[in-house]
Amino acid sequence: MPVKKPARKNIYTHTIDLAPLNIINHPREQFREMLERMKYRGYEVERLADGRKIIVTKPGGKFVFGTVKREDFMVWIFNPQTNELWLISHKNIFEDLENKANVDKRATLQIIAALERVYSGDEPDVVLAEMDLSNPTGEAPELLLKAYKWIWGQEDCNYPTGEGRDMSMNIIRELKTRIIVE
Repeated sequence: MPVKKPARKNIYTHTIDLAPLNIINHPREQFREMLERMKYRGYEVERLADGRKIIVTKPGGKFVFGTVKREDFMVWIFNPQTNELWLISHKNIFEDLENKANVDKRATLQIIAALERVYSGDEPDVVLAEMDLSNPTGEAPELLLKAYKWIWGQEDCNYPTGEGRDMSMNIIRELKTRIIVE
């Protein structure tokens, strides 16, 4: 099956003032509590091997019944060389995983296993050090793990029962099942 080139949307070019922020991943409830204490502004939260950064901006702009969701934030991939801000989404990551599966099922299953660990509260850098992940195509596994750490944290703030985090992980688990069955 041919690999689709992902359509990147939500890309902006702008300078941004960032403060460093280091919060180690934890299980859902602990991580959410730490994230809710973040002040409103932009933060550099992860550095990627290719020079890009994972950044978060708070507030995130989510509205519920006409009121801004106070603890919401946005997760971006920032390229400091070009000032490109990419508002990465669940859909972007899922399509990237599908494309990886079309190229190398075994490598994709390993990346999904690594995502499971980050989902459960392991720090992405620890997972990356302990697992030998290859990248069949698309975004580096490092980006996926580090971005999802923060996306899941954002979902935990918006949906404290865990339903947000669970919805995206359940879709990834369905992909895992499809890969295994094929």
